[in-house]
Parts: sequence; structure tokens; C-alpha cells
Amino acid sequence: MSEDKKNQVSRRQFLNYTLTGVGGFMAAGVLAPMLRFAIDPALKPEVEGDFVSTGRNVDEFTSEPTRVDFTIDQVDAWYESKVTKTAWVYKQDDGSLIALSPICTHLGCIVSWNENEKYPNMFYCPCHDGLYEKSGKNVPDTPPTAPLSVYDLQIKDGILFLGKEIPRKEA
Repeated sequence: MSEDKKNQVSRRQFLNYTLTGVGGFMAAGVLAPMLRFAIDPALKPEVEGDFVSTGRNVDEFTSEPTRVDFTIDQVDAWYESKVTKTAWVYKQDDGSLIALSPICTHLGCIVSWNENEKYPNMFYCPCHDGLYEKSGKNVPDTPPTAPLSVYDLQIKDGILFLGKEIPRKEA
């Protein structure tokens, strides 16, 4: 009978095991959502090729920058909305298209093409007299320190599709 007493769990051991187990489950219940919250964005695959149709035919574009509005689906946590974005699109000298972001790299104001008679054939930012050449390159000695960003673009069946905005580094 002394062997049976050795294999039996005392009250103290039983409470110790029970409280440790319950405490472990409670800690796991509290930490699991926090870990999921921290790790989930890293595990989410990045969507490649998120291109949105502008509904504009490529043949419509000339060497003169044209304002193109397009709508994207934006998801902020649980809130989904449609956001209208803008691009300045034109044909370059080699015949290829380029789509420039209208957002000034100085303070985020919206630039316009050829609307200021003082600066013809230039992108002009009215906030602090920021100037950009037609290529989107910032003019030296003006507030913007970087050129206008470009949109990744694709052409499918003659229709222009725009993707992510890509910042340019050359100044």
C-alpha cells in the first residue's frame, strides 16, 4: 500500500497543477490575439498587379498632359470605400505613356499643368510656387525637393490601367 501512496497526488500538488494549467490557458487566451495582431500583417501576401482601369483609350492621349480621374477600392481595417485618384497622363517623345501623380512632393498640394501663365508648359503647385518640368522633374531652387511620383501602368486591349504610385528619387 505504500506504493499506492507514492503514486497518489497530494492535495497541494493537485491544486498546483490545476492552477498552473488554468493560468496557462488564461495567459494563452490573452496573448494569442496580441500575437495574431502583431504577426498577421507580415503573413498577409502582398497583392501584386493591382491595376485599375481608367476607362480611357490609349489613342486619346497626346504629348500634352491630360488629367485622368480613376476610382480605387480602399480598405481601412473594416471600412471599405471608393476613392477617386488623379493622374497626369501623356505620350513621351518615344511614344510610350507616362502617368504622373498630381501630388506635390513639397507639402502634398495638387499640381496643375499649364494653368499659370507665368510658367507655361510646366506643372505648377500654387501652395508655395513649386515648379516641375513636363517630365515631372522638380525645377531647382523651388520648394519641391523631389520629382513627381509616377504610376505603374499597363495597357490591356487599348485601355489604360494604372497601378501603384512609385516615388522617384532623382532630383
